[in-house]
Amino acid sequence: MKKGAMANKNHPKKGSRITVQAIRKIKDIESIKRLLSSNTRDLLLFTMGINNGLRCGDLLRMKVGDVKDLKPGETITVREQKTGKSNVLMINKTTYKILKQFLDETKPDSHEYLFKSRKGSGHLTVGSVNAMVKDWCRSINLKGNYGTHTLRKTFGYIQRTEYGVGWELLCKRFNHSSPSVTMRYLGIEDKEINGILMNEI
Repeated sequence: MKKGAMANKNHPKKGSRITVQAIRKIKDIESIKRLLSSNTRDLLLFTMGINNGLRCGDLLRMKVGDVKDLKPGETITVREQKTGKSNVLMINKTTYKILKQFLDETKPDSHEYLFKSRKGSGHLTVGSVNAMVKDWCRSINLKGNYGTHTLRKTFGYIQRTEYGVGWELLCKRFNHSSPSVTMRYLGIEDKEINGILMNEI
């Protein structure tokens, strides 16, 4: 093997791209939560990401003051950086519990970024979170390729497979142009689609 080949095996060739995967099993999600239990900032980022389906960059731009007074079921409007479209962030009970724990422990000022970098006053970068997600998944021995979009994809995948949420609703949540785009984005495989043919009517 050529020098550096191993290090670059997960990098796409020029003009191509690598697709990151969703975390498909609840037990693996719970394993990562346990892994992050002593780091409430990272636990909040992971939990908020898989419970909302917003892009990582939009989460990272949030300030403490945007969310500190939210109660379960309340929302704030988010302007998507990539599309310019409006979307919402909702705090559910799971996210609220960890958000409250994080705010109680760190007591950040309202003007600070929610996911502040430990270097300076800026927020975590998408690149650093990408590396963090890869490390989390590697730590629990998940095989495959993971990154920042894993959080968003996990939200959609679990909503579809565990809760039966329809493609049209997920498409609207993701601000995709069509449900077929959402299916491709979430990596729903042929064998999963074919599985419905075994459902007896």
